[in-house]
Amino acid sequence: MDPHSAILTDLKQKTDKTLKHVKDQLGSIRTGRASPTLVDTIRVDYYGTSTPLAQIAHVSVPEPRQLLIKPFDGSPQVVKDIEKAIQKSDLGLNPQSDGKVIRLIMPPLSGEQRQKLVHKVKDLVEQNRVAMRNLRRDANKQADQLKKDGKLTEDQCKKAHDAVDKDLKGVEQRLDEMLRAKTKEILEE
Repeated sequence: MDPHSAILTDLKQKTDKTLKHVKDQLGSIRTGRASPTLVDTIRVDYYGTSTPLAQIAHVSVPEPRQLLIKPFDGSPQVVKDIEKAIQKSDLGLNPQSDGKVIRLIMPPLSGEQRQKLVHKVKDLVEQNRVAMRNLRRDANKQADQLKKDGKLTEDQCKKAHDAVDKDLKGVEQRLDEMLRAKTKEILEE
């Protein structure tokens, strides 16, 4: 693999990882609607081991504003452990349990809460834009170093810089799309 391709492959892996991270972060931000991704980041103390909620329970959406969490292991202790984990999370939701399943009811968001969430989403996306700029800078430095070491010609270095910029523009467009979609979701009634 030529050095130019190696730079772009490395950049692609890093940007894909960052985009997945952004998607996960945005999925855990509460909106007026119920979504199983809302509880993806919750970890439960399951028999002494910190375990992702999705690995110990089925999460479904029986109604637009409700999540139903049904533990695979129906023991009352597991249900209590899941409740504790939800209460400790920053979701701001109060779990309701009948001893076998847990329901999370999403209260409607006020206009002020919606604006705070939109601001939080914008901040999160902006932090990741900065991370993308840092990835661009690192990739360009790598190309410059390869040119300095004689492994790339002047033209190859310029092409590497152009390819890095082109790739990052596409990634920034995807970030913008994620921001628009999440903002629309938050502002909908």
